[in-house]
Amino acid sequence: MKTRIISGLIMAPLLVILYFRGIPLAIAAFLIGAVGIYELFEGFKKIEIHPNIFVAEGMLILLYLLHFLMPGRLACTMLWTVLAIVTSALSIFAIDKHKLEDALATLLGMIYVGLLSYHMVLIDETSYGIMVWMVVIVAFGTDIAAYFTGYFLGKHKLCPNLSPKKTVEGALGGVIGATVLGIIFGLIFKIQIFPQIILMSIIGSVMSQLGDLTASAFKRKMGIKDYGNLIPGHGGILDRFDSVLFAAPAVYYYLQLAIAK
Repeated sequence: MKTRIISGLIMAPLLVILYFRGIPLAIAAFLIGAVGIYELFEGFKKIEIHPNIFVAEGMLILLYLLHFLMPGRLACTMLWTVLAIVTSALSIFAIDKHKLEDALATLLGMIYVGLLSYHMVLIDETSYGIMVWMVVIVAFGTDIAAYFTGYFLGKHKLCPNLSPKKTVEGALGGVIGATVLGIIFGLIFKIQIFPQIILMSIIGSVMSQLGDLTASAFKRKMGIKDYGNLIPGHGGILDRFDSVLFAAPAVYYYLQLAIAK
């Protein structure tokens, strides 16, 4: 616990990126995507699956180039998604060297890590750009609240086959904790959509926990404990930001479907 807390304090100054948003946020999201793809692909290699790192990282660069060259155009994101599917398929044309699983893993890395983390940038370019804070509050707030609730009150296992330490009580505590933090955020910053904050917090918290469990499922299949050791006490980038990958799209699409006019 001590190492996790120290690492968390070391990472705290990174919150300044959320204050400036814009280019600093895009750079941070890109780095999370790039490092996360690398970590995921290294995990795949443990089970003899070899995704094409050059294709995946190249497509990630293209995603951000399209963003800066033609910002705010949904068609660019859709075009990129199509190209991601096409390039991953083309990557196994050398069928004597690559397996079908290699192409599928390549595509998974681009979408699961690259595209989902990019949703932080998509949120930032909306009229509710300040809601990028909501993603971090929901994801990390859920993680912290769930950890301590489970530590002190946890009795019933949530998904013992994926994450033996997670409990039902911890999961509920995570949702409650994220909701309370979301309400505080809405009050402090006087968010005009404050009535929506509660529902957004609940949905985001549930999605962030599903993101955490999804990452755990991958690690179980790969036979690894952590994706890396970049962050002491937390593991790699994916170990720390797995919940953000699911929380960011949840917040973005809630804004688009329930709030945007």
